[in-house]
Parts: sequence; C-alpha cells; structure tokens
Amino acid sequence: MIGAGGIALIILGIFLLIMLLLSVKVIRPYQKGLVERLGKFNRILDPGIHFIIPFMERVKIVDMREHVIDVPPQEVICKDNVVVTVDAVVYYQILDPVKAVYNVSDFLMAIVKLAQTNLRAIIGEMELDETLSGRDIINARLREELDKITDRWGVKITRVEIQRIDPPKDIQEAMAKQMTAEREKRAMILLAEGKKEAAIREAEGQKQAAILKAEGEKQRQILIAEGQAEAIRKVLEALKLADEKYLALQYIEKLPELAKYGNLIVPYETEALIGLLRILQKLKEEPPKLPQKESEKGKQKE
Repeated sequence: MIGAGGIALIILGIFLLIMLLLSVKVIRPYQKGLVERLGKFNRILDPGIHFIIPFMERVKIVDMREHVIDVPPQEVICKDNVVVTVDAVVYYQILDPVKAVYNVSDFLMAIVKLAQTNLRAIIGEMELDETLSGRDIINARLREELDKITDRWGVKITRVEIQRIDPPKDIQEAMAKQMTAEREKRAMILLAEGKKEAAIREAEGQKQAAILKAEGEKQRQILIAEGQAEAIRKVLEALKLADEKYLALQYIEKLPELAKYGNLIVPYETEALIGLLRILQKLKEEPPKLPQKESEKGKQKE
C-alpha cells in the first residue's frame, strides 16, 4: 500500500503539472497577447510559446487580422427630403492591441454606431441623385471620418463599402419610367442620326453619279465633235485631190435643179468661172446624148 508520503508526492506532482500547463501560453502568428499582472498591464506577448506566473498573470488574446463589420440597414433622409434605406460594411484592422483593449470598452459596437451616425450626416448633405451616383464619394468620406476617431483606439479603418441605397417604391417606379424614357430618347436620336447619315450618303452618291454622267456626256460630245472634224477634214482633202472636170460636171448637173428656185450660181474664183464657160461652150458644140428612153419619146411625138 502507498503510504501518506506517496500520496503527498502524487498530489504534489499533479499540482506541479497543472501549474506547468497553466504557465504555458501559445500565441498564434496572427495574435498578440496582453499580460496583466495583479490587474495591471505588464507586457505584450509575440507569437510563440511563453511562460507566465499562474494565478498572478492573466493573458488577453487580441486578433490582429483584418475583420469586417456589417452596419445594419437604417433609414436616412436626403437633402431633397427623400427617405432612403442604407447599409454598409466596414473593414478594420487592429494596429495597437493595448489601445484597442484599454481605450474603449467595445470597439466593435463603437465602430458600428459611429458608421451609422456618419452615414446619416453624409447622406443628409446630398440629394437622391447624388447618393445613387456618388457611392465612391460616400465610401471615401465615411472611411476618412471613421479613421479619424478610431485612430485613438488603435484601430485602422481599411475600407468602407455601401452595399445598397434603396429609395421608396414610388421613387423607384418613377426612376424606372425615367430610365425607359431616356432609353427611348436615345434610340430615337440614334435612328434619326442613322436616317440623316443615310440621306447624306444617298445625296453624295447621286451627286457623284451626276458628275460622272456629265463627264461621260462631255466626253461623248468631244468624241462626236472630233469625229465630225475628222470627217470634214477628210472630205476637204478628197476635194483637193478630185479631178477638175469631175467637179465641174457635178456642178453643172446641179444647175438645173438649182435653177428651179431662181437661184443664180456664180463661182467666186475667176479661174473656176473661165473653166465653167469653156465647159459650157463644149456642151453647146457637142450636145450631150439623151438617154434612150427620152429619144424614144421624141420619136413618138413626131
């Protein structure tokens, strides 16, 4: 049997084991440990294994990673007296664990309330259209305002995002109608511009066609004129090369026909006139033979 001494040693061993377990603290890589000794802040523990004095020292673990807080939806009145429902999310990170633990009792609740208050103030200075189109401006201003205050808590506001801005249903219906009207307006403008462009292109095509037609007609007239000039030139050349007697004979043959109208034809050149008189004299001395049909008619008359 184990005596009283053995039992005491066992109890002492268990006590020492418990004390050893209580004295060992493991700090994770993303954590910091705040050590309080007898109710007073003593030191900061970095990631790793640390030993503390049980029952005299207590460790508070602070998560140093970036976190996100959801800001509950709230109704906000815009500058033009339109009530909108707004909610947001806030991203934060603890930079100084001592300030985050000892300078504010609950910095999470403080950040949420602070975000709601600043949202009402910022949106209250803006009209509805500005709030719907200026989310980036609201995000930047809200982050700046929150960061000013949370700096003394050892907390850094890294990002703020407005999730939704919902106007009343009647305003949403009016906005939908306005959007439809704007789209129809843009469609009509595009259609009118298309028709205008088509008319311009058609007019330009007709103009180009008329120019080309005129150019073709001009070229045709030039070719016709050149052809006529060439024909006249060749006729004149042929006349220059023709026999004088042949021309005189042709001239005389035309005289009876011209005489019907009482015209008197006199050659302009003297040599031509003399030549004509000589030919007439020869015709007088040697009258031309009549065709056979005319001689037969004369005999019948006799």
